Amino acid sequence: MQMQTVKSLLSVAAVVSLLACAQPVLAQTKAGGSAQQQSSRAGAKSDKEAPPPSGLDTQTAKTLSEAIELLNMENYTGASQKIGTLKLDKLSPYERSMTEQILFQVAYSQEKYSEARDHLKLAIDAGGLNEQQVSDAKYQSAQLFIQEEKWKEGAAAIEEWLKTAPKPNSAAYYLLAAAYYQMEDYNRALPPAKKAVELAEKPQETQLGMLSALYLQKDQYKDAIPVLEQLVALAPGKKAYWMQLSSVYGQLEDYPKALSVMQVAYTAGLVTDDQELRRLADLLMFNDVPYRCAQVLEGAIEKKTVNPDEKLYEKLANCWIASGELEKSIQPLTRAAEAAGSGDLFVRLGEVQMQREDWTGMQAALQKGIDKGQLKDTGNAQLLMGISLYNQKKCNDARPWLQKARSADKARQMATGYLQLCESQA
Repeated sequence: MQMQTVKSLLSVAAVVSLLACAQPVLAQTKAGGSAQQQSSRAGAKSDKEAPPPSGLDTQTAKTLSEAIELLNMENYTGASQKIGTLKLDKLSPYERSMTEQILFQVAYSQEKYSEARDHLKLAIDAGGLNEQQVSDAKYQSAQLFIQEEKWKEGAAAIEEWLKTAPKPNSAAYYLLAAAYYQMEDYNRALPPAKKAVELAEKPQETQLGMLSALYLQKDQYKDAIPVLEQLVALAPGKKAYWMQLSSVYGQLEDYPKALSVMQVAYTAGLVTDDQELRRLADLLMFNDVPYRCAQVLEGAIEKKTVNPDEKLYEKLANCWIASGELEKSIQPLTRAAEAAGSGDLFVRLGEVQMQREDWTGMQAALQKGIDKGQLKDTGNAQLLMGISLYNQKKCNDARPWLQKARSADKARQMATGYLQLCESQA
């Protein structure tokens, strides 16, 4: 994300630099003569007219103009060779600065960033640039460090440039934040990231994305919310921002808002991944909307957008159970029990059958659970088996199970009660 923006900024800067170099050359060449000839004619007209503070002689103007034409044709070798015909040590400060700026563009266009930066320094050192041009060149040099992923050098160069820049824009602060972010220096990245958003007339997605990422990195969830809300409004089709906003509300334990955001995203067709759908289901259950939870999961299974594993079937069954739809819970709970490594979910199925007063179904489920083994509470399974048999009026079969259950502390009292019932009916 960051590097794409950096490249686009650098490209704009390079074009601006080229135009700054090319326009004076072309303007003076098209005027129809050399700077000396123009000065001479001006002197003939009036002694009060002084020559321009900077200019190019005829041959230098012609050479640089031809170099620019070759550059525009992407003939970089030709442009370099054309400039190579100049005697650099004989050029005026302005001419030398102009020449170095064109060489900067030649190097930059070939992605020779270190060489390009050297030419910018030479353009400054030549003394032919005004104060604004010097500032622009220093900023371009800093951008080149970023382009090369030399984050430390780039950050230092931008910090130095900011000391004298009259009106630094939001893009400069964004680049500084990006450099610190890449260095994982989040504390130093946050102030320029905030400044970039503050200065922008209309904050860009990349700027807001950087700021939200830093807030999340620093666990500043309350600060992240308004930024993420801007991102959602700016790019409503990007699910990542919706997921992050919902997660932030979850971190702040504002589960109704976390669910609300997910519901909007779901309605927009953005909640499509397995984990996202499971999280939506969890939020629906937590916010006491179990029936909707079951609908979401059944729809996802039907569309094959989730992996229907043990946990998912168990989650679906729990949604139906919480909705009071016990019969609808049987199939997913059975599938979950069959896929599980222990018999506990079969015991859970037995409990559901007990609520439905399906005593034979209860007995069958409990038998499968006991046979599968590795139960967390064997005594409870034995007690339930005894209850299922008792309600089928099979006390002789129920008695051994209830006697086994009495050895478990949690089941002892109820097992004893059912045993007494069996004795009273003997």
